[in-house]
Amino acid sequence: MSQMPQQAAVSKCPSCEEPLESGDRFCGACGYDLSVVPARPEDSPTLAINGAVAAPDGVDWPVARDSDGHGRPAPVHAAAELPGTDSGGSPLLPPPPPAPPTAPPATPPAAAEPSAPGVRFDRPDEPDEYPLQAPDPRLTAEQDTAAPMPAPPVGSPAGPPAAEKVCVACRAGRVDDDGYCENCGHAQPRERDHMEQESGPVAAVSDRGLRHHRNEDAFSVGCTALPDGAPASVAIVCDGVSSATRPDDASLAASRAAGASLLGALPRGTHPQQAMHDAILAASHAVNALADEPATARQQAPHQNAPACTLVGAVVTAGLLVVGWVGDSRVYWVPADRSTPPARLTEDDSWAAQMVAAGLMNEAEAYADERAHAITGWLGADAYELEPHTASFKPDRAGVVVVCTDGLWNYAESAEEMADAVPLDAAARPLHGARVLVGHALDGGGHDNVTVALLPFPAPPQGAGSA
Repeated sequence: MSQMPQQAAVSKCPSCEEPLESGDRFCGACGYDLSVVPARPEDSPTLAINGAVAAPDGVDWPVARDSDGHGRPAPVHAAAELPGTDSGGSPLLPPPPPAPPTAPPATPPAAAEPSAPGVRFDRPDEPDEYPLQAPDPRLTAEQDTAAPMPAPPVGSPAGPPAAEKVCVACRAGRVDDDGYCENCGHAQPRERDHMEQESGPVAAVSDRGLRHHRNEDAFSVGCTALPDGAPASVAIVCDGVSSATRPDDASLAASRAAGASLLGALPRGTHPQQAMHDAILAASHAVNALADEPATARQQAPHQNAPACTLVGAVVTAGLLVVGWVGDSRVYWVPADRSTPPARLTEDDSWAAQMVAAGLMNEAEAYADERAHAITGWLGADAYELEPHTASFKPDRAGVVVVCTDGLWNYAESAEEMADAVPLDAAARPLHGARVLVGHALDGGGHDNVTVALLPFPAPPQGAGSA
């Protein structure tokens, strides 16, 4: 027995979406037969999740497996919550328990949106902004107060690793291999921009100054003993010639060669004045050798000369002071008793000094000329005939020997001005005194590299005079 198809109670045509009236058997717009539309099922509707397409109506839906028999599925589990095995068949370890919360949530529970059933968000929330590789210096104090670092184990060194450099500007960022702070981007000072060294009673400080882009000065200080066991102090200060190629390498090579020569010759019994002369020759050979290196050829320009520098040095032994120089760097004698006069112990190899020596100008006129600091003697492959200058003195009282480049004596030219700049306790604290003198030049303008070495001279029993 056939049955008439039951008319579907629909409000729109399934074919053209034309509105229908109650009792219509065909669509008035497209003529679609409404009797073939299946009746609406009476069970609970099934919603499509994550883009799944619902099955057509009229299907005999079976009871879902693992359900409660009433069309409600069992709770959904994520794969990570179920036991499993690895590729070898061994059971997988259960996931670690979640850590207890350390801070209240940013959103109150009442305002939080409920998550959809059967959906699990395993991916943590993304931060609003990614942290820098180095901490923000503005937050360092707050972090130190809120979360202090745990104490290191017993026996371990305190503080950050020695190999990791910290920015000198923000004091928080790590310095990368290119010499820039990863936190604030500040360029870090190079190793030679500021150097300090203390060796026994002698100390030296060198600084780039405020106007130059690099430090072309160098120094060498050290202590040794004479064959009779008496101590000897050595200081060498070199100033690179800026108009030459590789002036910084020239001053470094000269200072190292001269210092090594002195410290090797004095213990063998060589007279300090002869040892100073030989040290200047060794420094000259070291600078001359730079002219033949490939690095000089690569940097050589038509208007540049071979690597060159000036040199000045001093040796202090028991009762004897020896100085040596080539160029316009100087040695000053500053007595501990400031009521006695100080003295300058060297004569410049410069245009101004030649004018004064020839009687063509007085000292004030010569050093006021723009050619005053043009040097007439230096160490280098293109130098004139080398004439090392040496002199020996026997001071009759205690004092301090100041060995410096023109970056300092430009701001304390006369012996009296230099004595006023030297601290009264410089003999007891030579490193502090050298720092004070460098600061004096920087306060004066710092137009050049500044290097100074201080050698205390003890009070000898014999009288003064030239040796």
